[in-house]
Amino acid sequence: MSDLVAYVDGGSLGNPGPSGIGVVIDGSASGTIKIKKWIGHQDNNVAEYVALLEALQCALELSARALHVFSDSEVVVKQMTGEYSCRSSRLYSLHWTCRKLARSLEFSISHIPRENNTEANRLANSAVRRRTSIIANNGAWEAQTRPQGFP
Repeated sequence: MSDLVAYVDGGSLGNPGPSGIGVVIDGSASGTIKIKKWIGHQDNNVAEYVALLEALQCALELSARALHVFSDSEVVVKQMTGEYSCRSSRLYSLHWTCRKLARSLEFSISHIPRENNTEANRLANSAVRRRTSIIANNGAWEAQTRPQGFP
């Protein structure tokens, strides 16, 4: 069982608009994992939560013991730490699912400035621009391209 560190970011062109996520996970036995996914037409906060959800699911698939997440989304960090309550109907189920998955790990989350989250941000922006989903493990990319008309 490993201790993982994840950098997550979600973004949309417009709010709502075409959206994507970027995730960088360090600490895996097989090397750094990079994920970029097109997630359709969403708002920015939904995209941020989907990025966190992706990191949590990946950590559980890797049988990680612990996961520390860095995010530039103050809303997600403060809701996940309990400083803010989640009252948004758009975010409630994502928040609940992330909290449930986080209880399966030694989980922590911290806010970082956007300029310290550049790789995850670059991946999210690339997913939006190209409308693609790609996962890289130690430099080997596996493309999951969706048609341009995909919502």
